[in-house]
Amino acid sequence: MPDKNDAAGRAALSICEALLLTLIEKGVLEIEDARSALEDAASAHRILSEIDGDQSIHKEAENIIEALSSQLEAAHPPSRKNDKI
Repeated sequence: MPDKNDAAGRAALSICEALLLTLIEKGVLEIEDARSALEDAASAHRILSEIDGDQSIHKEAENIIEALSSQLEAAHPPSRKNDKI
């Protein structure tokens, strides 16, 4: 049975993903800026894994953040300005 922390973490991740996608779709946030923010978050966990006693949790967080970044790319591939309709 999953604990409440796991459920809260999954809910937070889903909310963040939905907010990022919405901000990108509405033109409030450029995908490059979202990617940069996610890279910063992953980097923070990379650094924490080196100084914290529980390295596995930070590595797992880093992997989740990197997967989210890939999902953003898949949902919003770079536009090709020279494409003809």
